[in-house]
Amino acid sequence: MVNFTAHLITERTPLLYAKCAYKVVVTESQDKQDLKIYTNLVGARHVQALLLFFGMCFAYFLRVNISAAIVPMTEPTPGQTYHDWDSGTKSLILSSFFWGYVAAQMPASMLAKRFGGKIVLGGATVISSFITIFHPLASNNADWEVICVLRVLVGFTQGVVYPCIHTLLAKWAPFPERGFLATSVYSGAQFGTALLLAVSGNIFDSSIGWPGIFYITGGIGLLWSVIFFIFGADTPRDTKMISKEEREYIEALTGSDQESKTMAVPWKSIFTSLPFFGLITAHCGFTWGFYTLLTEMPTYLNKVLHLDVKSNALLSALPYFVMWLLCLTVSPISDMLINRKILSVTVSRKLFNSIGQWVPMVCLIALGYMTEDEKTLAIVLLTIGVGFNAGSFCGYLVNHMDLSPNFAGPMMGITNCISNLCSICAPLVVGAIVSNEENPDEWRIVFFITAGVYLVCNSLFVIFGKGTVQPWNDKVVTNSTTTLPNDAAQTAITSVPIYGQNSKEN
Repeated sequence: MVNFTAHLITERTPLLYAKCAYKVVVTESQDKQDLKIYTNLVGARHVQALLLFFGMCFAYFLRVNISAAIVPMTEPTPGQTYHDWDSGTKSLILSSFFWGYVAAQMPASMLAKRFGGKIVLGGATVISSFITIFHPLASNNADWEVICVLRVLVGFTQGVVYPCIHTLLAKWAPFPERGFLATSVYSGAQFGTALLLAVSGNIFDSSIGWPGIFYITGGIGLLWSVIFFIFGADTPRDTKMISKEEREYIEALTGSDQESKTMAVPWKSIFTSLPFFGLITAHCGFTWGFYTLLTEMPTYLNKVLHLDVKSNALLSALPYFVMWLLCLTVSPISDMLINRKILSVTVSRKLFNSIGQWVPMVCLIALGYMTEDEKTLAIVLLTIGVGFNAGSFCGYLVNHMDLSPNFAGPMMGITNCISNLCSICAPLVVGAIVSNEENPDEWRIVFFITAGVYLVCNSLFVIFGKGTVQPWNDKVVTNSTTTLPNDAAQTAITSVPIYGQNSKEN
């Protein structure tokens, strides 16, 4: 058996990969190569992707709940407790999650590489869910500093999410489906954000009030952890719920050594790589813009556009529903452009990342001139600006796996650590600029700064970014192309020995 990394080109719709994915096994004899193609509607890789999608969704429940609750927590409501926190205090509480989050990135990436993503991700979700359930008790019986401590702890445990999921996807997402599977999984963040913001207004208006959002999100996180421990798997070799053909297909087309837990991370090569530098800047730009809006949008809608809590909740959710839908739309388009060789991987990543950061940049500049009388247009601009962030999911977010399938997890730990310094700074910058939350002129400065970050960071990604496997991924990297006939589609197969093996190319 000889393993090949396949680049499939088909005349069918790009949604083929979502509906009827190819499973390819290439066998070699002395005189010929025979290509066997299998199809299936749902494979083990799709089950794992679904589990990770809900994992992302519920992780963002635990992350976003405080952003939604901060408004009713600080406004007098009959029958409910509230806190007289000023803008600076609220900014500290909102940013404290990221203090722990940043600190966890490198330890999380190494733990995921050493022990596998399953146990680290599942265990961390259990811990963060328990801590979340105790938020109301701490809030009502202690000072705001205690809430900050709890948010730091939640951030630290949630810091494992992206490194673990990247580690798992590097083992489960074959190249022809990488864009769709990875984007589908990570779109859970937007779906979770939108869903929680949409229902938060009803939770706040219920008899349980704002504490309910912490009880519900914590309970759901615990339930998901149990399911994930039962059905999740680190690699195709670690589950019995997979066919032999699908396992061989995945292992051949991931470009990742299934035993890479034992491979040493080439830190010097990673940190001196210009494509990796470009990736870091793109990640920083996305994170600054995304979390500025995520943490501050409810306050902006309430104080500047003067929307009530329930309307605020629904309209805060709308941009993230749009982003989720666009994630599922752009990913098959990106895969199609690459698989049909219309665009190279490098050009595709830069194009979609530019859409994901420069369209929001334009929207934020326009948003800076909106007033309460133009609230409809302001909401449209917010929706477009946040929604088009989806392009970045087919840009920088899958680029770690492009550059190094073997070290995608540690690389995600590095970029997520550095970029989430922006998550700490962004709310603090807003708190320093916006002294009067009802003053649109101060919010204009916030939007202009965010637009400038988008411009600079994506420009650097366009200049330095690459979409090809880097030499330091493994010592054995070869490339050649063999074209094999097929009645259903023309199939080009780029042969690459399984990383870490000295197999010969024929």
